[in-house]
This record gives sequence, C-alpha cells and structure tokens, in this order.
Amino acid sequence: MAQLAKRHDGRTITRLDELAQREAVSANFLVQILNDLRRAGLVESRRGKSGGYLLARKPDTILLREIVEAVEPSLLSFSTHTEGESGVAVRNAWERVAQELRDHLERITLAQLADRSEAPMFYI
Repeated sequence: MAQLAKRHDGRTITRLDELAQREAVSANFLVQILNDLRRAGLVESRRGKSGGYLLARKPDTILLREIVEAVEPSLLSFSTHTEGESGVAVRNAWERVAQELRDHLERITLAQLADRSEAPMFYI
C-alpha cells in the first residue's frame, strides 16, 4: 500500500512484479494480499498487458486500521476464555488492548505511513 501511495495520482498503475520486487515478497503471496485489499475497496486492479494495481482512494483518506482489517482482521479481534477465576479479568484486559490498538490505527493514514517509509535508515 505504501508503494501504491508513493505513486498515487489517480491513474498510475503499478505492476505486480514491480511491487513484489520493491517489497521483497513473492508475487504469489502479494497477489493474495492485493485481492484482500481489492475486496475491501482499497485498491483497484487493471487486467491486460499494461495492467496492475492502484489505490482506490487518496492515501490521506485510507486509514491503517482499514488496511489491517482487510489483510489481517484477527489482529483486531481476539477470543479468550472467561472460565476460571481470572478469565473475566484477562478478557477485559485484552479488550482494552484491542481497543487501544484500533484507536491508534485509526489515527494513522496511508499518506503518513508512505511518508515515514521515505526516511533514511541509519545503522550503527
């Protein structure tokens, strides 16, 4: 998504193999993720020789929460047992953690994420 955000102008299409190479993931794995994002209405795909992917909306209108919900919804939900003396307390704690995570993801846009990924990395 960050790669697509960097190229976003509403019409520039990025090929699958280019995205896979830039993010160092297999094209087969990436196409599964892109299909989830397409079903969620976050990306559009074009077929054919000059086909590829582009964002369905402007990067500043796409929230990180939406991306996570599309590709890994289990990160935002949980299932714990409430049996035993500590069950309810543990469940309440995890509910608070999950809500904090959702709230935090709600405050980060794809535009912000793409801008952050441009920062140089220094190794010491």
